[in-house]
Amino acid sequence: MRKIGAAVLAAAAVALSFTGQAQAETNPSCSSVTQIGATAYVKHGSATIASVKQFKGCGKNWGYIYVWDSWRANHRDYIPTAAVQVRGAEFPSGDRSGARGQQEVWSRGTDTLDKCTRGWADMVSESYYEGAQTEERC
Repeated sequence: MRKIGAAVLAAAAVALSFTGQAQAETNPSCSSVTQIGATAYVKHGSATIASVKQFKGCGKNWGYIYVWDSWRANHRDYIPTAAVQVRGAEFPSGDRSGARGQQEVWSRGTDTLDKCTRGWADMVSESYYEGAQTEERC
């Protein structure tokens, strides 16, 4: 009976760790950022390969991409890029590309807090192009 109780408690702890609010990652250009909107996910086929987020802080918006360990363990041929997409703009703002195989990338900060924006990110390799955007925040 103790083994079953311990297993139930362990499963509950794992479930809680996946349902809690995501914590802000460390932005190298702004020490105080807050995630705005829900996390979006980059997929390759049925595999989820990265998380895309939008943050605000230091008077700016920031896009962010984090490539999942499970994808990165067997794939290093991609280049990740993060940016902020402004409603009505043809191209994303503040885009910053990482190095080949880099795990996380922050966009440049954009002066767009007074606009409707989305966190935007993509991953490009010789064999695929995948991307995602967060929900729009105004």
